[in-house]
Amino acid sequence: MSLYDDAVLVLKSYEDQPDLRQAYLDHLAAHPDGVWKSCHAGHVTASALVIDPEQGRVLLTLHKKLRMWLQMGGHCEPEDASLEAAALREATEESGITGLTLLPGGPVRLDRHPIPPPCHCHYDVQYAVLAPPGAVQEISDESLDLRWFPYDEVAAVADGSVLRLLEATRARL
Repeated sequence: MSLYDDAVLVLKSYEDQPDLRQAYLDHLAAHPDGVWKSCHAGHVTASALVIDPEQGRVLLTLHKKLRMWLQMGGHCEPEDASLEAAALREATEESGITGLTLLPGGPVRLDRHPIPPPCHCHYDVQYAVLAPPGAVQEISDESLDLRWFPYDEVAAVADGSVLRLLEATRARL
């Protein structure tokens, strides 16, 4: 199965955010290359909130280009067999933590947001991953900083999209 086919199946089975979900499906129907960065009309990305429920905290990255505290994530790559695989790969690469596991149940949220040219939009499919006990992060080239935040401190550093992802993740836990 291609990554495009996986994305369509994942979105068709996602039951929340029906209007936004349909916008994602419409975009993919109009753009068969819509899972790749080269699709300048917008493309699907995969992200994951790294969460440590035992410690009541999340790991956020200070994004190098955007200079915002965000969850891990980014563009799909040819080696990604699925959106889940892309989200897990991105979370592992950007956090430096091995042994992350996806929170069961598929995507936690969808978040469509504008980005600087040449592209215009990210259709982000957001997952959550559980950090193993004693996880130690290691900053990547894509980050200015990488830090654990207690749940109640996230609102002070992150935007609404991260807060909504955290709320949806905690509800699923």
